[in-house]
Amino acid sequence: VQLQASGGGLVQAGGSLRLSCAASGRTVSGSSLGWFRQAPGKDREFVAAVRWSDGTIRYADAVKGRFTVSKDNALNTGYLQMNNLQPEDTADYYCAATANRLVVTGWYEPRNYPYWGQGTQVTVSS
Repeated sequence: VQLQASGGGLVQAGGSLRLSCAASGRTVSGSSLGWFRQAPGKDREFVAAVRWSDGTIRYADAVKGRFTVSKDNALNTGYLQMNNLQPEDTADYYCAATANRLVVTGWYEPRNYPYWGQGTQVTVSS
């Protein structure tokens, strides 16, 4: 599975961005697409995830109500709509895919995702 992330950029606080993650290669039914972010000097952290087959979704508490994850199965593409961005959202954002169906409780750990896209940088100015 190959993943290609795009859509990052520079935005003022309160602004919006939409990230895309295009998947190619063999995708496994029931697998999940996750979004993570990593700020300088910090560990990579879970942002959101969606299961391809049934649309089950989870969010990190820090982004609930501001970020929306979605998918287009026909295009094999996932999206992360980010609204009301704040300076603390500044980070490199990564999309990742699980190798098979994973229980939701496992979605939060980067080590459970064997496939990763390149990061796309999001910078939010105050």
